[in-house]
Amino acid sequence: MSVTTSLDQKLAQLKLSRMREVVSSLIEAAEQHQLGYAEFLDELLNEELLGRQENQTRRKLKAAGFPYAATLEQFDFNLRPELKRSVMVRFFDSAFVEKAGALLLIGPSGVGKTHLAIALGTRMVQLGYSVRFLTAQQFANGVLAAEGRTALECLLTPLIRCDLLILDEFGYLNVEAQVGPALYELVSGRYTRRATVITSNKSLATWGELVGGDTALMMAILDRLLHHGEVFYLRGASYRMRGKEPLMLGGLAAAAASPPSISGGAPEMGQDVG
Repeated sequence: MSVTTSLDQKLAQLKLSRMREVVSSLIEAAEQHQLGYAEFLDELLNEELLGRQENQTRRKLKAAGFPYAATLEQFDFNLRPELKRSVMVRFFDSAFVEKAGALLLIGPSGVGKTHLAIALGTRMVQLGYSVRFLTAQQFANGVLAAEGRTALECLLTPLIRCDLLILDEFGYLNVEAQVGPALYELVSGRYTRRATVITSNKSLATWGELVGGDTALMMAILDRLLHHGEVFYLRGASYRMRGKEPLMLGGLAAAAASPPSISGGAPEMGQDVG
């Protein structure tokens, strides 16, 4: 058995997958550059550590539950002049998580709130933090499905303990009486301990409506979010509608010109019945 084959087998047994991939090329490089034993071993161990870090990042990205990939570099700040890149980039630093900050991104659909939230979450995963992403409706569904206190704690505990929680689309929330107290428990449990990002299409003044009209409860939630948090309002047209405005306007004009029939007959396929 050759030395190379023996090395491969032993690295496989030890589950040193990255070292197994690169050992042959590193041996050649060491011979060419006349590396000493210590230098060669250092290079080999660096490769293994790098591989493990990459694997850990992939696992954390999967666990985060991001609906798609997004980066800060992909965000077009020219279309959102009210949002300064130099200001937003401050939240992409580990200090945001370490100081248990809060960030609220508010604006209409399509202005990039979710993109920024995912980009921020992705950056924190790369920095080694645990991140969870879920929509407010997913949270509400989980609360409503929880039967008893134990089930509710099983839902809340991982959301309270992760380093960064992103609650997306707070504004499309299905209003149910028990969701508000669970949301308060979530925010209160993270307050001063963990960082939180919330995106919403509703202004803060209307958030009380999202928890069954309980204004006092929402004030308590906002009190904790805003104490160490900041709010940014995004304005402008939807990214997703760029270049499609004529189609949208044309469709609305056609609908106005031909209102749906209100006779007792069944609507034709594709007809808008409101």
